[in-house]
Amino acid sequence: MASGVKVDEVVKLKYDDIKKKKSYRYLVFYIKDEKMITVEKVGTRDCNYNDFLNDLTGSGPDDCRYGVYDFEYTHQCQGTSEASKKEKLFLMSWCPDSARIKKKMLYSSSFDALKKCLVGVQKYIQATDESEASAESVEEQLRKTDRV
Repeated sequence: MASGVKVDEVVKLKYDDIKKKKSYRYLVFYIKDEKMITVEKVGTRDCNYNDFLNDLTGSGPDDCRYGVYDFEYTHQCQGTSEASKKEKLFLMSWCPDSARIKKKMLYSSSFDALKKCLVGVQKYIQATDESEASAESVEEQLRKTDRV
């Protein structure tokens, strides 16, 4: 079910800057006037995951957001002695349980439009509380996509 919400061109440009140029660590988006998905915050490369969570959830317990994060971790393949650094882009939909139903419906029905624009995202995560959005939970989900 599409909501009719469009994706701002700036979203695609900033996403390409993360994906191709590694210019930023993360982006946070919101739906402006129930019509357009727009960039709200941009995190520089030296920002960490806590900065991302603060910006993602900073609009309060009643508000939803989307976020893209370039997540780095180390992975060791079976049979090797050294660990390699991995980077994976994930897209998170943040809709806390305390948000209003209409807002949650708008964000969940607009998620597909955003997914289609952000080509190359390795994982989609839907979080409704801080435990689902925690770095540990995200890393666990990203590791599931690794080869053993």
